[in-house]
Order: sequence, then structure tokens, then C-alpha cells
Amino acid sequence: MAEDEVVDPIRPEFPTGRVKKIMKLDNDINKVNSEALFLISCSTNLFLQFLAERSAEVAAEKKKKIVKFDHLRTAVKRHRPTSDFLLDSLPIPAEPTQSDARSVTDPDRSLPVSGKPAPAGTRRIDHFFRKTENEAPIQINDA
Repeated sequence: MAEDEVVDPIRPEFPTGRVKKIMKLDNDINKVNSEALFLISCSTNLFLQFLAERSAEVAAEKKKKIVKFDHLRTAVKRHRPTSDFLLDSLPIPAEPTQSDARSVTDPDRSLPVSGKPAPAGTRRIDHFFRKTENEAPIQINDA
């Protein structure tokens, strides 16, 4: 009965030609064996599945429905063998800008325009018309 069963061959999910080109980018590799190509392709697929699952777990912990780059970075940091080689290759996350950091429920949003701080490098129009404390009043001579 075991001889009659037809087993589908395992096919790697990544294009073997591209994987071979990537492998040959290393100067030490001249020829790529088909078995090595198959193993590299399958192990890459398993590794990416692992990263995706761990990133999804981090996103679920933070009660998010979409996996973002920060979730991937956190997943890599938590897994020691992965962080040893991959963390240096990941780009450093950008600092959140003032508009990104401000939420809709921010109390500053309810302030009138004159009460809100001006963006960096700008001044409000009422600044031009306001007298400073040490400024003397202007006197007009009617002669």
C-alpha cells in the first residue's frame, strides 16, 4: 500500500534562480549545488514564517491588528539568536514627529489657536502686534 501512494514533491516558495543569484553574490561561492539551493530556500521560508509569527504575537500583545516595523523589531530583539545577526541590519526607527505624537484626544487640541504653541521656527501673527513690557509708548507731536 505504501508503494502505491503518490507523494507530491516539496517545492520551495522562493524562485530558485533568484536565490541562486543571491547566494552567488558571496565571492566565496562559485557553484551552487541543487540540494544546497533547496535547503537554503526552505530554511529562508521557515525563517520568514517564524519572524512573521513572532511579529504578529507582538502586535497582538499591543492590541494592534496590523503588524508594523516596530513589532518586527521587537520580535527580533526578544529572540536572542536572531537579534545577534539581524538587529544590526534593521534600520533604526525614526523619531516620531510632533504631529505623529499628538493624538486626537490631546488636551492641546481643545485650546484656542492663540493658546497653542507655535510650530518651531515660526511666530504667530499676534506676536507682531503685541507690545513688549519694556517698550515705551510712542509719542506723537502735533506741532
